[in-house]
Amino acid sequence: MKRFHGASALSMALALVAPTVAQAQPSEQAATRSFAIPAGALAPALSAYSSTTGLQVIAAPALVNGRRTQGVSGRHTARDALGMLLRGTGLRLVSSNGVMVLRAGEEKAAPKRIAAAAPVAQAAPVQAEAVPAGEELGGDIVVTGYRESLVAAQDLKRRAVGTEDNILASDIAAFPDLNLAEALQRVPGVAITRDTGEGRQIALRGLGADFTRTQLNGMEVLGNTASGMDNRGNVSRTRGFDFSLFASELFNRVTIQKSYAANQDEGGIAGTVGLFTAKPFDYDGQKIVLSAKAQHNTNTEGVTPRLVGLFSQRQGDFGALVSVAYSKIRNNEYGYRNWNWGKVTYGANNIGPEIDADTRALLRGGTIFAPQAQSPSTWYTDRERIGVTAALQYHPGDRFKLDVDLLYGRLADDRDDWAIATGGYNALTGNVSGTQVIRSATIQGNSLVAATYTGVDQRTEHHHVINSTDFYQAVANASWEATDRLTITGLAGYQKSKFVQPTFDKIFLQARNTGFGYDMRPDMPVNSYGFDLTNPANWNVQRLVTQENAIDSDYTNGQLTAAYELTPILKLELGGEYKRFTNSGYQYLTNIFYGTAATSDRAVPDAMKYVINRDSLIPYIGGDVDAIYALLGNNRNLTRANLTAGSDFRIVEKTWAGFAQFDLDTYLGSMRLRGNAGVRYYHTDLTSSGSLATATNGVTTLEPVTVVNKSDDWLPALNVALDIRPDLIARVSASRNVNRPGLPQLAAAGTLTVAPFGGTVSVGNPYLQPYRATMAEAGLEYYPSRHGFVSAGFFWKDIESNITSETSQVPYSATGFPVSLLLPGQDGTTPYNYTRPINGEGASIRGIELAAQHDFTFLPEPFNHFGVNANGTWIDGDQNAVFNGVSQRIALYDLSKWAANATLYFETERFGARVSTAYRSRYLTGAGGNANIGTGIRPTNNVDFQIRYSATPNLRFVVEGINVTNQAIEQFTDIDADRILVNTNSGRIFTFGVTASF
Repeated sequence: MKRFHGASALSMALALVAPTVAQAQPSEQAATRSFAIPAGALAPALSAYSSTTGLQVIAAPALVNGRRTQGVSGRHTARDALGMLLRGTGLRLVSSNGVMVLRAGEEKAAPKRIAAAAPVAQAAPVQAEAVPAGEELGGDIVVTGYRESLVAAQDLKRRAVGTEDNILASDIAAFPDLNLAEALQRVPGVAITRDTGEGRQIALRGLGADFTRTQLNGMEVLGNTASGMDNRGNVSRTRGFDFSLFASELFNRVTIQKSYAANQDEGGIAGTVGLFTAKPFDYDGQKIVLSAKAQHNTNTEGVTPRLVGLFSQRQGDFGALVSVAYSKIRNNEYGYRNWNWGKVTYGANNIGPEIDADTRALLRGGTIFAPQAQSPSTWYTDRERIGVTAALQYHPGDRFKLDVDLLYGRLADDRDDWAIATGGYNALTGNVSGTQVIRSATIQGNSLVAATYTGVDQRTEHHHVINSTDFYQAVANASWEATDRLTITGLAGYQKSKFVQPTFDKIFLQARNTGFGYDMRPDMPVNSYGFDLTNPANWNVQRLVTQENAIDSDYTNGQLTAAYELTPILKLELGGEYKRFTNSGYQYLTNIFYGTAATSDRAVPDAMKYVINRDSLIPYIGGDVDAIYALLGNNRNLTRANLTAGSDFRIVEKTWAGFAQFDLDTYLGSMRLRGNAGVRYYHTDLTSSGSLATATNGVTTLEPVTVVNKSDDWLPALNVALDIRPDLIARVSASRNVNRPGLPQLAAAGTLTVAPFGGTVSVGNPYLQPYRATMAEAGLEYYPSRHGFVSAGFFWKDIESNITSETSQVPYSATGFPVSLLLPGQDGTTPYNYTRPINGEGASIRGIELAAQHDFTFLPEPFNHFGVNANGTWIDGDQNAVFNGVSQRIALYDLSKWAANATLYFETERFGARVSTAYRSRYLTGAGGNANIGTGIRPTNNVDFQIRYSATPNLRFVVEGINVTNQAIEQFTDIDADRILVNTNSGRIFTFGVTASF
């Protein structure tokens, strides 16, 4: 069957819609409507107005009840008709971002027409519906509670042309969740990954963080951080945004755009997440907000603060705002982990006489998988986060607007990590050939799931890590209505993200010739030990590891767009853009060994060893990092002479882009038709520089190398929204988009990770072409009232140039890296995983999203204050991965086949409460290794709650609980065998706080 790709499919769609556009009714019907609303109570009159126009007006019931209107009849614009309804009521209209809100006070002046719906500082949501001619949106958005925030978000969703979801804060310091990622998981099609007790990155419609473009105040944003756990990447360079970088209190709106339009930046084939900070024109006059919360994690002791302050002032045409958010968080994630599972071969002398002949043959045959370095582990984090925003707005009338946004963010971690593992010189981390003797064995399938031993060396790890990310952004948005039909907008911005990890000091202590046993069959594996783990005399220094890391990202962006109203129903947008992105970094590393398999470890005084002082599955001895480093005199200030091979690569991308797009707003009979159709062209020049291992005359050296590559493409897009009835909207979208490869994938470098059982060599490929995807979606949305909606949608993505991994297990000598980098006891014959990215066969994704939100206003008191917000997603998608030369189909990384979210809430003027649950089925995080096919995370279900009490309109008390069921994070390897890698929990988080506004 022939497959259609790219422009051909979209050209067909454009051809089909063209006759429809041509047959649209006269433009007068787009500007005026017929009204027949009689005089009487204001509340039913507003409902009739919404039914006639399809526009929602938000008003507190107490504000509307008892007021009367003179009514309106005849043909009028929607804005004029609303003004007539409000005449003499003592109410006025204020709005922003497409949400119309009624507030006390008469309208002071007749509005003038403006050309765009969104304030210029919020230029990112480029798919938002243009305001019909004659309608003005002012500068305020007023949301008074969780229920009203859902109504406002529903209205933004309804008015969009493409598929869109929104999250709105009811006030500053009142974002629905403590973490941006955890708020995003409530959106259909969004799932999150967690680390250090917080949501960290998102997967959107089955694609991971690298496929979601995140914008901050209209400009793309990147920021690197680090995980404390090796199994989750440790320090990683990625395009994916880490949502733990910023405090959620800094933001009052998040937009998730799932459809692509030509006036959007190319990239992000999963979608775009737009983050927006507060602006002075969001408020009337002066605004002061102070908020304080005490936070406690059940895996730690004491409470930590979350503090927020905001000051905003408007004077005529000028406004200024400053906000500060500070938080200190303590988290202790602990549990059990294996470094990996791999095939093992036991020597004849390493199998005890207790083992039967059949089991002995299996252990000798090299076909059995065994866990590597069975390890109770603890990751303690003392985290500090600070964010500062400043916003300046100059709006001298309706024709010119200038917004300047400044943001500084800092995330700093001070970590104290512990582990005990069978990772000594006579370890269980590969083929067993030392003093180890297996005494009992339980094999299930081809996995050694339980065993006991004698002669095993145990090793403890204790390391201290300090790292931080500093983020800076300055962005200016300007809009000029040059004529009644021509509007010019521009954006200029710069941002910088700097991650540094100056301290990474690790002490390994070793205990020789011990008894040991493990059992992997329980959900939480269990170890047994044949000696006293807490006796310091049993432990001496085996190894010291010192490391330094740094990652720098710089991004410069300039945009210019002109929008010209060709007719009252048709607008033409033309625009151009320049982007320059730079990413560089390095890792310095030293490994100092104080013993070998045949010699003694370095003895240190018992006073420099102590029992783990963090929550842990078991107690054991670790080394005092500062004291032992001082005693042994190890160098802790590393230089380039300690560079880790392949880590010092640099990526520079320069992109020029331009687009043309038509925007349509008209009627087909009684049905309103909105849409946009356009095409975008981009050209990117890539320069990748680094170092590669080169062998000359038997000597291996790291040689500098620079690779230049380029890519370009035409990206057509079509989005249509048809209001079949005022309460029923159908949407159809088709587009082509690209996604640039991940940063390590483009590196002109190779990275070596050594391990006792044989590690991994990962090399980049600067010649990779971008992911290219043809996408289509369709949806139906039903809005029975302003208090709820039901939606269903289908989406499909065909990724023609999917980048996948090619993994093989080879002798270390075949990798090209010098033998001097290996651990003691290893040589060129030690097997290593060799992985590189390639443009493989295509991948595809298809999915269904269902969502519903409704207030139970049809129930009697007090049940009419309840409501529910729920959604579910089914996604299917796979890719090709190569293992030892054999191609195999596996699920796409970060794709959960099933995801569901639900929130039950109760809301009154003074009291509010809600409980939420978020389920995600298992998903892959990588291709696997050591002959395991795939590595991933098992299903999770997280439950949170919030209770609010507003003593006065300006004083709010809040109690929150995050992860109240203490959901474990379980990682596995091999999609069929489902072998346990990690089982940890990070504790329950509770907060109590108060917010006052003036």
